[in-house]
Amino acid sequence: MKKLFIAVTFFSLYLSLAAQESLQIALTPPMGWNSWNCFRADINEDKIKAMADAMVSSGMKAAGYQYIVIDDGWMINQRDSAGHIIVNSKKFPNGIKPVADYVHSKGLKFGIYSSPGCYTCQKLMGSIGHEQMDANDYAAWGVDYLKYDWCNYPSIEKEAMKTPIADCRAAFELMARCLKNTGRAIVYSVNDECDKGTNEGALPWIKTVANMHRTGDDIKNNWERMLYCLDLTADLWQYAEPGYWNDPDMLEVGNESKESLWGKISPVTMSMTEYKTHFAMWCMVAAPLIAGNDLRSMEPEIRDILTNKQLIAIDQDPLGKQGRRIKQLGNLEVWVKELVGNRYAVALLNRGSNPADISVKWDEMGISGNKWVTDLWSDRNLGKFKKSYTGIKVKRHEARILLISPIGH
Repeated sequence: MKKLFIAVTFFSLYLSLAAQESLQIALTPPMGWNSWNCFRADINEDKIKAMADAMVSSGMKAAGYQYIVIDDGWMINQRDSAGHIIVNSKKFPNGIKPVADYVHSKGLKFGIYSSPGCYTCQKLMGSIGHEQMDANDYAAWGVDYLKYDWCNYPSIEKEAMKTPIADCRAAFELMARCLKNTGRAIVYSVNDECDKGTNEGALPWIKTVANMHRTGDDIKNNWERMLYCLDLTADLWQYAEPGYWNDPDMLEVGNESKESLWGKISPVTMSMTEYKTHFAMWCMVAAPLIAGNDLRSMEPEIRDILTNKQLIAIDQDPLGKQGRRIKQLGNLEVWVKELVGNRYAVALLNRGSNPADISVKWDEMGISGNKWVTDLWSDRNLGKFKKSYTGIKVKRHEARILLISPIGH
């Protein structure tokens, strides 16, 4: 009996260690697609399956995109008699698991959405008081990614309209524990509204809880809002590392929907140059690359942006460093991202309305000596340079992306 007890104990320990190993996830920024930017809550089984098909046929899966994520709108505002959340049967008549199974059959991973409060942002059923039950259901359905979005938490202070940091921390930590208890490797993406715009109090503790943390309010399909999301992420570079990523929000690249967050139609969308800049800067800050456009009707130019191998390699670099803004002269900026192999990605960003020359010097980057310089958008070797790369003409709202490599690479 004693030998049996010891054997069972060691087997249990083995399973525990195996589970811990399996939870080593998001070692590079997650890549995928989310339903919100394009469809809002107008989602259903057929649309999600079609997006999985399109992710494969478009070449996005081959480029590294993995996750198909259903955002808010998949549930109703009720639970059943046992306490389980009820799936909207009109949108998903077969439930969620068959959708997850279909996504998995395409060699992709499946994600879902919830909120720690009483209700989601769409006033549907939240997870409060049922966190472990919901986590168990997600695991049973085959969920690989949870977007946990702060909405309608009951302790919001009516006068200050702000929730204490302690309540936020407890809510997000609780779901993190529940997800781990399932034994399934589930990427945990959180949107914390308690301190939005400052991140005071959220970092660094949030990186011990989640794999991704939203750094600002929701993105919109316009230049100014995209830069707002980028700027809120810029100074958080020291926190990013394999397993945790600052999230400036989902990509708007190619999103033809002009609906704003407030239900009004906005005539402003980004140009193709601005979409390229948007994508490039998300890669520079090691952001999760979560597309939000309709993959079924993607223009070739949009597909080429989203599947650019050189830019994706910058985002997915295993060193896990977030790029930093090292120089700012009015609307002209230089960003640098350290890569494996003593290489550096450099973004020359022109936020202004007129073309301008931008230069980068090696001593500004803390390096020296002869270097290869490659233009990553065109994948063209520009030659060897000793101290700097100067006189680069950058168009309005453009980001020129360079790779600086040691001679011999």
